[in-house]
Amino acid sequence: MQIAFVLYPGFTTLDAVGPFELISHLPGAETVFVAKETGPVRNDQGNLALVADRTLAEVPSPDILLVPGGPETREAVKDQELLEWLRAADATSTWTTSVCTGSLFLAAAGLLKGRRATTHWLAMDELRALGAEPTDERVVFDGKYVTAAGVSSGIDMALHLLGRIAGDEVAQTVQLLTEYDPQPPYDAGSPAKAPARIVAHWRGQGA
Repeated sequence: MQIAFVLYPGFTTLDAVGPFELISHLPGAETVFVAKETGPVRNDQGNLALVADRTLAEVPSPDILLVPGGPETREAVKDQELLEWLRAADATSTWTTSVCTGSLFLAAAGLLKGRRATTHWLAMDELRALGAEPTDERVVFDGKYVTAAGVSSGIDMALHLLGRIAGDEVAQTVQLLTEYDPQPPYDAGSPAKAPARIVAHWRGQGA
């Protein structure tokens, strides 16, 4: 099973690395970072790069494809070469997935038309405008399409996929060995829970 993590300039690091850390433990899986060109690809802060080992053209039909999000998504989704690759790869994929605003790529490629999907809470209207049916669930399955909400939810999505593909015990083992046992000091991880003034500020700023 080949798992392709798509990179583009301005991606959010945890969107890619979080799921990678967990799902790379899938027995027998090959994980590969892909981009339009091989080499380092900078994240949204410009202070970290992941290396694309293969070009999109060299990975035409991954079993699982994952698209991370990032603040630059709004411009990146205009990249016709990447959108065409997503459509072609999706034609044969077993699972087509995204984290955060990565779902805007899938929607822009026409893959989420009429499907339930999620994204970062600040991008719900954009997802709807691209033809999807947004929901505020943390991880959404609609057929083979799996979308995760903002950033950290990609870790949850990876565990869901591990369970469905390899079984509950494998997923539980990976969760245990990565000690994924969230106990945050604040309960402000969603707009329904965060202080209203903080939510209002970011709604005014946009994602």
